[in-house]
Amino acid sequence: MPDAGLSPLQSSLPSAAAQFAARVLADAAAHGLVGAQPAPADVPTGTAAVEPAVDSVVEHDGGPGAAAVAAPPRPDLGRVLGGPRGLGTAALSLVPRAEPPAAPPGAPAGALIIPGLYYHPVPEPDPVRVDEVSLRIKSWAVDEVQLFPDDWEGEFDGFSVGRYMVACHPDAPTVDHLMIATRLMVAENAVDDCYCEDHGGSPVGLGGRLLLAHTALDPLHSTAEYQPHWAESLHADAPRRAYRSAMEYFAAQATPSQADRFRHDMARLHMGYLAEAAWTETNHVPEVWEYLVMRQFNNFRPCPTITDTVGGYELPADLHARPGMQRVLALAGNASTIVNDLYSYTKELAGPGRHMNLPVVLAERESLSEKDAYLKAVEVHNDLMRDFEAASAELAAACPVPSVLRFLRGVAVWVDGNHYWHQTNTYRYSLPDFW
Repeated sequence: MPDAGLSPLQSSLPSAAAQFAARVLADAAAHGLVGAQPAPADVPTGTAAVEPAVDSVVEHDGGPGAAAVAAPPRPDLGRVLGGPRGLGTAALSLVPRAEPPAAPPGAPAGALIIPGLYYHPVPEPDPVRVDEVSLRIKSWAVDEVQLFPDDWEGEFDGFSVGRYMVACHPDAPTVDHLMIATRLMVAENAVDDCYCEDHGGSPVGLGGRLLLAHTALDPLHSTAEYQPHWAESLHADAPRRAYRSAMEYFAAQATPSQADRFRHDMARLHMGYLAEAAWTETNHVPEVWEYLVMRQFNNFRPCPTITDTVGGYELPADLHARPGMQRVLALAGNASTIVNDLYSYTKELAGPGRHMNLPVVLAERESLSEKDAYLKAVEVHNDLMRDFEAASAELAAACPVPSVLRFLRGVAVWVDGNHYWHQTNTYRYSLPDFW
């Protein structure tokens, strides 16, 4: 895989990073690793892209069988903590700076605005890439996997998945890399819509459907007599066709550990689907903490967890498995999913039956009005975001390995891109009249 350099930094790690950095720099200086260094100056507008850092990632030229390049010597810790140099990178240094970073740009024109919501605005995604990804994903959906009937075309176009994925993965070295994430996103939504939601979904029998679909990601190993029956089943419906095809593309680009990581997170997602379905069948409204447990599984986590594959590098498995990294990924998924609860609130209320989301559960369990429940859900989201950023800063200071820093930045960019898509997708979403 080509190395695209460090992820473009649209978001910031929190100001709390400074105190973590001070501790790490002091420890490093005590061991003779670094001396006192001024913060690097930003490159003026219009200069070249971010300088790539010396990295310990395992690079590959393509598929999982490609040869690995030996890791280089440990990089200078002061330069790593100082962060990248270049346009838009000032806020992500873990070294205290003399001047605070400039305020981010305002929300896009015509965007949906939730007062009090904590988020980081992002640059508009590259329109050339957006158009190319949009064309390719529709061709894949129609020609390769026969994903939807003709009368669903408007909804597919209105989803704006090309804009979504380009905003979430601006560091993807090629459109082919972007398509890895785009196919998986579309396939995951097909399973959700057709098995769980408003395009024929039902909680009844969901476990059997999800289990069979999951084998498109995590294949069956059976006898010669029965293996062909399973292989044929992967073409039986649109969700399984989409999962099978998207996973084949992903596995061809990912390393074995990246593919196994993704399968694990998809199993988490399917467990969350089943918990929500069980509550629907029994007409159970969970306690708020129970709902948040379910949302930690039924959430966006499989998307940011592949940020290194889409970026053309690998976060080694032992670093991904660190408890601190697992906390970062859980909080990123949780905050991103509560964003969905907030922006899809009126859409879900307009649908048939009672749709479970955080404002609805808060209203029921804490005896709040619809408005107060919604506003408290905003507070929950903001707390999750700040916890995510604090956890990211703490891990970056405790484990200043370049691949870890790059992955953390990629996850932060994904979180911001996910918010951008929700905020600007007025085809799908509208806001309640609470202000």
